[in-house]
Amino acid sequence: MRWFEYLTQLTQAGVPLVLVTVAAVRGHAPREAGAKMLVTAEATYGSVGGGNLEATAVELAWRMLAERCATPALHTVRLTEAAPAEHGVQCCGGEVTLLLEVVDPSRPTVAIFGVGHVGLALARVLAMLPLELWLVESRAAMLAPERLGALGQGQARVKAFPNPLHEQTVQNLPAGAHLVVMTHDHAEDLFVLEAALRRGDLGFIGLIGSGTKWRNFKRKLLKQGFSPSDLERVTCPIGLPITRSKAPEAIAIATAAQLLPMLLPDRPF
Repeated sequence: MRWFEYLTQLTQAGVPLVLVTVAAVRGHAPREAGAKMLVTAEATYGSVGGGNLEATAVELAWRMLAERCATPALHTVRLTEAAPAEHGVQCCGGEVTLLLEVVDPSRPTVAIFGVGHVGLALARVLAMLPLELWLVESRAAMLAPERLGALGQGQARVKAFPNPLHEQTVQNLPAGAHLVVMTHDHAEDLFVLEAALRRGDLGFIGLIGSGTKWRNFKRKLLKQGFSPSDLERVTCPIGLPITRSKAPEAIAIATAAQLLPMLLPDRPF
């Protein structure tokens, strides 16, 4: 299988990797300029020449993956007996410059619980971004294909969950996922919050509503055994304070702006 076929498989599976390319060759070297290798945390695909050259490339790639480097790196290796070599001597006599580029196909996940007017407006904004967008709704009609059709035109991968029992959906969210709770029923909102707070590995937990609503919820959650520090994980009201409008579109834009630094912290649009 060729390197770009492996690249397609790995990116579709969401596996972070480093693409290593022989960028330049001076003198004799095991591989020509343009040769490529893919390095994941667990495996390598292809070859840039074996020996110390390749082992050095793999170590550099692992370091870039561990440090989540977003900037490509160049590294030059001399293939002579006098050159430093941690993984055996290569005496081809040339010099190879490697280009290492991190490819991270993983996407953040945002789950919107409640796809009413505001939930749908928020979904329309977030659907433009490269993320996993979960739409969870106990009313099946809110997830009708004709209602959600426009969401498929953006970059997001949209998944609909017509589920009246949200606890299992919360449990199935990947670690680090962000939640925005805005169902049509305050009792349902509270149930989702309880399930989310039982997990310690989620990201943003936002609740639509007023200060009064949140004070009532805090009182009930404290009675359920949650601590004040647990409740500090919840953001309510949601949205940056950039408008006083209560229009669904305005709330959606303010909330998306609040989420944006967590969704694309260092990625260009």
